[in-house]
Amino acid sequence: MHVVIAGAGPTGLTAAVELARLGARVTTLEKRSGPSYLSRAVGLQPRSLEILRPSGVADALLREAMSFSGITFHLRAEEVARLPLGFDAASRLWGLAQDRTEAHLETALTHYGEIVRYGVEFRGFSQDAKGVTVETGDGHLEADYLIGADGVHSAVRAAMGLEFRGRDLPGTWSIADVDAEGWPDPTRFQGFLLDQGDVLVVVPLEESRFRVISSREDALAALPVPMDIRRVRRRGNFTVSVRQVKRYQEGRVFLAGDAAHCHSPVGGRGMNLGIADAADLAQRIIDGTTDGYTETRHPEGARVLRLSERGRKMLNTTSATRRGLAIRAMKLGAAVPPVGRAMVRRLVSG
Repeated sequence: MHVVIAGAGPTGLTAAVELARLGARVTTLEKRSGPSYLSRAVGLQPRSLEILRPSGVADALLREAMSFSGITFHLRAEEVARLPLGFDAASRLWGLAQDRTEAHLETALTHYGEIVRYGVEFRGFSQDAKGVTVETGDGHLEADYLIGADGVHSAVRAAMGLEFRGRDLPGTWSIADVDAEGWPDPTRFQGFLLDQGDVLVVVPLEESRFRVISSREDALAALPVPMDIRRVRRRGNFTVSVRQVKRYQEGRVFLAGDAAHCHSPVGGRGMNLGIADAADLAQRIIDGTTDGYTETRHPEGARVLRLSERGRKMLNTTSATRRGLAIRAMKLGAAVPPVGRAMVRRLVSG
C-alpha cells in the first residue's frame, strides 16, 4: 500500500509515521526547501503523547518538552489569579516549540525507512476506484490514497473543490518567538487581559525561549511588563479564521489538521486535533475503514472549534461586564481549588 501525504507539519508527519509504523509505504511531500525552524503550535496534550508513544516519539518529546506548572492571569500588568496545571493526568500539558516536535517526528519517520521530500510541491490529482495519481513539481506519483495535511491554505483541499466554510475574525493578531533572560515563572503560561478587549499570552518553549502572541498588531510592543529579550527568532502577523470543511474525504483523498479546520489559538488545541486526525486516518487506511473518517473526526473538529471560540470570546471581549465576569471567575478558581481544577481541565482537555 502506498500513501502520498502533502505537508510535513505535525499532522502530516504523524500520519506518515503511523502509516510507516503499520507497514504502509509513504511519500511525504513538502514544498518548503527544508525543515521549519519556527514555532507555531506549542502545547502537547496527554492524548497526543498516547498516540505518539508506540513510535517512540512521545518518549523523545518528553525528554525535551517543558511540563507546564500553571497559568497566571493578569489585568494589564497586575496579577489576577494563579491556576495550577499537572494536578492529575487530565490536567497535564507539555510545551515544546513546533519545530522540535517536527524534528522528533521526522527522526522516527527516518527510522521506519522513509524520508520527507522537501522542495516538492503538490499540484493536483486525479483518482478512480483503484487509486490516485498525484501531480507534483517533480513528476507524477501513483498511490492508493492521498492525504492533504497542507494547512489552512491547502492546495489539496482546493483541488478537491471543497468549500472552507466559516469566517475571518476582524483585526490582526501577531506573534513573536524570542529568547529572553530572567522571565519570572518560566514554567507557567502568562495571560494578560489588555485594554479594549485585547489579549496577550506568553508561552514558555524552552528554558529561555518564549512565544508571545497577541490580538494586537505588535505582540512585543503590547507586552505590559518588561521582558529582557536577547534574540527575536521570528515575528509576524496573521488573521484568525474559524472554518471547517463539511466533509474530510472524497473517494481516496482525505484532509487532516488545519486543511480541514482552523480556529483561534486560544486553548492551544490545533496541533493536538491534527495529530488525532492523522492517527485516526492512518489506522483507518490500514484497516480499510476509511468510509467512517468524516463521521468520526468532523464532530470532534466542530467541538474543538466551539470550545476555542467560547474561550476566545470570554477573554477577547470588549464588554466591560463580560470582562468583569471573566476576572471574577478566574479569582474564584484561584480561591476555591475544586473550581480552579474544573476550569483547568476544561481549558486543557475540553
